[in-house]
Amino acid sequence: MTKSEVLSLAKEQKVAFINVMFTDLLGVMKALTIPVSKLEDAIEQNVWFDGSSIEGFARISESDMYLKLDLNTFTVIPWSKGTRAVTALIIADVYMPDGSPFEGDPRGILKRQIKRAEEMGYQFNTGPELEFFLFKKNGDSLAPLPHDTAGYFDQTTDLASDIRKEMTFALHELGIDVEALHHEVAIGQHEIDFKYDNALRCADIVIIMKYALKSIAMKYDLHCTFMPKPIAGINGSGMHVHQSLFSLDGKKNLMHDKDGEYQLSALAKQYIAGQLKHIKAMNAILNPTVNSYKRLVVGYEAPVYVAWGQRNRSALIRIPRITKGREKAVRAELRCPDPSANPYLAFAVMLAAGLDGIEKKMQAPAPVEENIFEFTDETAAARGITTVAKNLMDAIEELKKDQVVCEALGSFTVEKLVEAKTAEWDSFRMSVSQWELDRYLEVY
Repeated sequence: MTKSEVLSLAKEQKVAFINVMFTDLLGVMKALTIPVSKLEDAIEQNVWFDGSSIEGFARISESDMYLKLDLNTFTVIPWSKGTRAVTALIIADVYMPDGSPFEGDPRGILKRQIKRAEEMGYQFNTGPELEFFLFKKNGDSLAPLPHDTAGYFDQTTDLASDIRKEMTFALHELGIDVEALHHEVAIGQHEIDFKYDNALRCADIVIIMKYALKSIAMKYDLHCTFMPKPIAGINGSGMHVHQSLFSLDGKKNLMHDKDGEYQLSALAKQYIAGQLKHIKAMNAILNPTVNSYKRLVVGYEAPVYVAWGQRNRSALIRIPRITKGREKAVRAELRCPDPSANPYLAFAVMLAAGLDGIEKKMQAPAPVEENIFEFTDETAAARGITTVAKNLMDAIEELKKDQVVCEALGSFTVEKLVEAKTAEWDSFRMSVSQWELDRYLEVY
């Protein structure tokens, strides 16, 4: 969109405010709100802000940064319509005072990997599936209280059916093409899927979608959370990511070969091999919290085994079946990411690992179609099947050793992530949980 188009649309929609949005290094959405009267200046001269207060951004001695608006992301926030404060959002990129892109801007990091892929002749498409929980207010308690007792695809006990529909209407007005919505496996758990697109657009959508779903839930006095494992003993929330590489004109799916195993091209298998090789370092980005690893355990449909296959939902990477004549749908589904991940960083390291497999012509191991959850440790070891990182600190240590993933993120980002996540791990390991009190207080 051009400046004149954005200004005209803002006037037509009676917009009063603009939320200029970006994320910090950890994927938390940030926004600086400006009156619409300042929009033209913001487009022409950018929006300056203090980066020293943003997690993973600049030190206080180099705090000045500015936001460069991506006009193609201009969207009016639907639930603000009809009020005095009609608000639009625009996603921005973060720049340094000298005009150079900020090396720690998550969106910029993904852009760099996309550019690398394009230089190799590939367009990177993704289709993330975000699961989330809806919780009722539980007095002053922080204990999660699920909104319903429904299960997978349930209808009669699904109290959030209408809420999901309202969420979908809002997403449609935000320009997001929703494909399906349903109750998930766990009580109070839901999923709304949208159509795949180029990786940058999809990462933007993830950020906007989280904002939208939380806002709609609040109207019903509910809390929407993308925390990976809010309740022990039931399924956690994942963010399975479907991935494909297309030709630059978008016409040919380069992962498809009608004569290949599962209709996969040699390129697709190399891409898969790269992700299998780098997965433990990628876990630090795809599963970035202490809580992420409460989800990655056997028995709750979360893949922990580093393997791939077609029918196999216990494997890390699954190749979904396709309808005959829909060869463009051939893709690889990475199943370990969770929705606490920063989508920009997640897609960046996924692409970097896959491209490394292509550049080095890595060979993917043989696919596994048995239920790996039923394997003994000895059987898995005999088949050469390892597991993802066991906890956050394990993942951070793997990240520090992985040159490919570190180069994709940049030294500045790796340093800041290691610092933040090491502090998170130290805080976790030194805290005393209710489980420990219940188990030990009266025994010893």
